[in-house]
Amino acid sequence: MTAVVLMVPAATFAAEEQDDPYVMINKVASLTFERMKKEKDLIRENPELLRVVMEEELLPYIDYRFSAFKVLGKYANKVPREKLLEFVSVFREYLITSYAVALGYYDDQLVEFAPAMEFDGRSDVTVRAVIKDGDRPDIKVAFKVRKDRQSDQWQVYDMVAEGISLLTNKRTEFESILRQDGIDKVIELMRKSISEPIKLNEKLDN
Repeated sequence: MTAVVLMVPAATFAAEEQDDPYVMINKVASLTFERMKKEKDLIRENPELLRVVMEEELLPYIDYRFSAFKVLGKYANKVPREKLLEFVSVFREYLITSYAVALGYYDDQLVEFAPAMEFDGRSDVTVRAVIKDGDRPDIKVAFKVRKDRQSDQWQVYDMVAEGISLLTNKRTEFESILRQDGIDKVIELMRKSISEPIKLNEKLDN
């Protein structure tokens, strides 16, 4: 089976519903990468624009609330409601920053998606892609997508780059802090990360 090459203009997907996880991810990737390519010079001058791109193009398709609860795990039931709401709010901004950093390496590379698979009756699928960068090693990326029971639409809840899950990584990072210092410390660390400036990779910065 051959891979599907991301060559479709972003506008083609503008009217597509989120009822197909493969179409949805292709749409999101098209919109996000095409905008990063179009605004490359502006991003080079002001890397903070990456946050804007992630919030406007990617975040609408991310179930950040679900991701936040997955990161908290068992501690979600031990946190007061007001703190839980604060955590989810800050986690939203933290996720925007995380995706901006994770995708900041993109510089008009070729993106190929694996063929779509049957997903009828499923509520959780993984959409895989490869970012080809000339003579450099390919970058394997996977988007984990779930179907919301209320809206009946698909949303991203995790991204895996080179085998490393963003969600699992954050859950592991925060678990010991939650156990020893509580959720206030985690919120403090997330705010600190959000406040740090976005740095471009060498290729995009050249």
